[in-house]
Amino acid sequence: MAKLVVLKFGDVSFNQGFAVTLQIGEESDRPTTEITGRLPPCPEMPLYYTRWQSSYRQIGNTFRLDAEKIQVTNVSITQSCQDLAHVLQARFNTWLRSEEFRPLREKWLEKLMPTDEVRVILQTDNSQLQRLPWHLWELLERYPKAEIAIASPTYDSIPQLRTQNQKVKILAIVGNSQGIDTQADLAILQQCQNADITFLVEPQRQELNDFLWRQNWDILFFAGHTSSQGDDVTGRIYLNKTDSLTIHELRYALKQAIERGLHLAIFNSCDGLGLARELADLHIPQMVIMREPVPDQVAQEFLKYFLTSFAGGESLYQAVRQARERLQGLEDRFPCATWLPVICQNPAQIPLTWRQITPPIKSKSQYPKLHWKLGIASSVIMTLAILGLRFFGVFQSAELQAYDQMMRSRPDEGSDPRLLIVTIDDADLVNQRRSGQVLKGTSLSDQSLNALLIKLQEYQPRAIGLDIYRDFPAELPELAQRLQKTDNLIGVCKGSDSTVMTKGIEPPPEIPKNRQGFSDFLHDPDGVVRRHLMFFTPETASLCSADYAFSTQ
Repeated sequence: MAKLVVLKFGDVSFNQGFAVTLQIGEESDRPTTEITGRLPPCPEMPLYYTRWQSSYRQIGNTFRLDAEKIQVTNVSITQSCQDLAHVLQARFNTWLRSEEFRPLREKWLEKLMPTDEVRVILQTDNSQLQRLPWHLWELLERYPKAEIAIASPTYDSIPQLRTQNQKVKILAIVGNSQGIDTQADLAILQQCQNADITFLVEPQRQELNDFLWRQNWDILFFAGHTSSQGDDVTGRIYLNKTDSLTIHELRYALKQAIERGLHLAIFNSCDGLGLARELADLHIPQMVIMREPVPDQVAQEFLKYFLTSFAGGESLYQAVRQARERLQGLEDRFPCATWLPVICQNPAQIPLTWRQITPPIKSKSQYPKLHWKLGIASSVIMTLAILGLRFFGVFQSAELQAYDQMMRSRPDEGSDPRLLIVTIDDADLVNQRRSGQVLKGTSLSDQSLNALLIKLQEYQPRAIGLDIYRDFPAELPELAQRLQKTDNLIGVCKGSDSTVMTKGIEPPPEIPKNRQGFSDFLHDPDGVVRRHLMFFTPETASLCSADYAFSTQ
């Protein structure tokens, strides 16, 4: 089962350090492990990020940023950007290996296996902490099926009252496309299987508002220019060449869409943390955004890779990780492309897969009256087929294996204190021979057997079973008389013996038939003894005429 890991950061700062709580548990269940720790002060961390961010934004790629801020010149500082990225990554991991944070790291390694599928949620309101490259955390990279998402410390679960759509309903909004190619996004969306897509190209504000209110949407997609403002507090989307608006200005329509089943918002545009923060206040289940300005080609390739994985059956987190890692092939032209995509998660919601968004709807039969007849006929046919196969022993091997497993699974009942078992071992044989006793076709001489019976009778047993074949008369007169007159003594014989092709083994001649029992048993076809005979009618020519089993007697 998938694991859920939550890292909660206290409301402090890089100058004072952060209190951190780590929670680990099964997906869709309460955490079973919780531990607290700290990350020490690191006031230079935001500076490292700012230096890298400044270098990245000066590369001059065609970003899906506010059209007025699009770079028109290309400064060749790609190598500088990559160098600063390495410095930031190294310093970031050094910070996470600090001594104060070690207990959380060790607990993580103790509870999670590298083969686990892990959803990691980073809960913090600190926008600088959210922007750090958490996907490059050395510990996280040990888990190939782990992906990290950011979340607000404040969240709520919104009951979604919706009717299931026959296909995944996607509202695809194409905003202001000045200087970028959004047609590629549309072409990629149109290739989605089992999807009903509505396209709004450079819509007016009222038109977008009406569409959000009008239908039950599963996924909201936006391609175009966006930007974050006010330290990532708000986000702005540019609908067309003249109109733009914030999430707050669309909140009623978005809130209605979320309550009616909107599960995922994808902003394939620039600098989406401001958008994510405002949408988190509306408690949308999931978002996929770009944390920094995204080059046009990177946005298109990410969308293609993500939809291929997500619609192909991967979980949301695995689909984002696979799509993000595949962007590495573009980093010779677009440095740090793998840094851009990030999931924003409502911790109260469990991500759905593509197939779970719209479960298959059962079609109504054109012939409902035939349902019960078909059901009865099918049941009768299957029952007869199973009974026939069982009659001919087709299932016998599997049934016997299941029976054996159940017998082996029983608890040990221990020995019965009412029973005494007297055994004869090699040492007893040696002692009898040394004392001059004669062992005639048995393991117990007449003298030893007589002494044993005398000893046992002192304890007044309910019954004595002599499980030794004695098909010859006793030479000791005292033993012969004792065998004949001991009413609670049961002798043994054998009705047949296929191993030596005889008609069995005779009982002790001194013991009458009413105190005799046979030792025969049955083998199953696989050679295993599972059944016990209690009585049978002996063959006419059998040397053993006992009607009851030795144990029954």
